[in-house]
Amino acid sequence: MTFALDYGELFEAGLFSLAAPEKRSLHARWLSALNSHHRGLCPEYDRICAVLGDGVPVPVRLFKELDLMSVEKGAVAKTMTSSGTSGQRRSRIYLDNDTSARQTKALSRIVSDFTGERKRMPMLVVDAEGTVRNRSMFSARTAGIRGFSMMGRDVTFALRDDMALDWDSVEAFAERHSGERVLVFGFTFLVWANLVEEARSRGFSVEMEGVLVHGGGWKKLADRAVSPAEFAEGVLGVLGSGVRPCDYYGMVEQTGSICMECECGRLHASVFSDVEAVDPATMLPVPFGAEGLLVTTSLLPTSYPGHVLLTEDVGAVLGEDDCPCGRRGRYFEVHGRQKGAEVRGCSDTYEGR
Repeated sequence: MTFALDYGELFEAGLFSLAAPEKRSLHARWLSALNSHHRGLCPEYDRICAVLGDGVPVPVRLFKELDLMSVEKGAVAKTMTSSGTSGQRRSRIYLDNDTSARQTKALSRIVSDFTGERKRMPMLVVDAEGTVRNRSMFSARTAGIRGFSMMGRDVTFALRDDMALDWDSVEAFAERHSGERVLVFGFTFLVWANLVEEARSRGFSVEMEGVLVHGGGWKKLADRAVSPAEFAEGVLGVLGSGVRPCDYYGMVEQTGSICMECECGRLHASVFSDVEAVDPATMLPVPFGAEGLLVTTSLLPTSYPGHVLLTEDVGAVLGEDDCPCGRRGRYFEVHGRQKGAEVRGCSDTYEGR
């Protein structure tokens, strides 16, 4: 069975140029086709829809309990797993080559829009090279590093395999690319604990210019009473005042269609995705600005039914089409995990302190 719609159309649409009514119409058409596609090819998903209703968001936790795939097992090119603490079940996401390539292409386009660079940038990864060595299974961290590395050159790792800071590598990277804009990538807790805190304790700093893209791990920073403002101040003090921290929201269950933080501090959904906040008791949308459970959509996955998901994250949709940054579409903020949800997060897989 071939998916009914042409992805060329989707990739030719502007990332953030569609006004709300136009985007809603496009998403309704694509989600209808995706729902039919997955119901026809994934028996487990078809049974879920028969119980919950056609097109009802799938709770992300079901990816821990069921093998949800819309392709034959022989077509699975890679399996990605969510992060999680010891003893927790992990989500298993099955990708064929088409879905993987589509997600990578979308990720590249979204990140380039926020970095302002269409060419590959020198890239510093705040992680260890050993994290990406396992090619048979992809954790959330592995997937993130590999995905973002497609946009980098001279990819350099800031941490050794024992997760200790390799300051010589950081300093050499900064010297090699003095005067260039660089891309720094890492998961939020690792950036703070393994780079910023360690460098500050040893009196280390460099002066670079570019963008730090980071995500996940805010719960651990909140536990340490580290605010976003303090995080940004620490990053600038270690990496240089020319580096702009840029948070993002994403999950292994919807790789590629991440939501990036704009210059105004709001997270934006691109043409590939959307978000709404719902009342967990009624599953009805709440007004802009009101807190609710986040439901996210992605038009990218055809090898598994990850197109409409009920997350375990709490947040608020703040508005649409009127962010001062000029990007159209919905913009939102994430407040944290739903009470009682399992602790997880891309950077929480490393407990190194």
